[in-house]
Amino acid sequence: MASSIHEMLRANCKCDDVAKCVLGLKNLDLLAYKKLFEKGPMTAEELGDLLQRERSTAYRSLQNLIAVGLVYRETKSIQIGGYYYEYVAIPPMQFKQMLKQNINDWHDKMGKLLDDFEEELLNSASE
Repeated sequence: MASSIHEMLRANCKCDDVAKCVLGLKNLDLLAYKKLFEKGPMTAEELGDLLQRERSTAYRSLQNLIAVGLVYRETKSIQIGGYYYEYVAIPPMQFKQMLKQNINDWHDKMGKLLDDFEEELLNSASE
């Protein structure tokens, strides 16, 4: 994947590259999201089996996905007592809107920073 915006503009980027860059995700995180959306709600252990990874590895990806808002967890009760968590992926349209919003927020922030670019550049040169 490209390491700078300059490189990304010239590279043949795919949607996955944009999602990883904007949200700071790893390949496994994106694969976990796709499997969750495709197969429906599941436990970390079930996801780990599907990804052919340890449950703890699947759990780390789930935590990354929860942190950025692509997945949420639901508490399920066990009839004989206790509970477990099932993880649910948000729909791709919501994912797309989230990416657009993040990109727009970033663009606005960079625009504001660039408004003061010359002044900050000259001030940092005189220090």
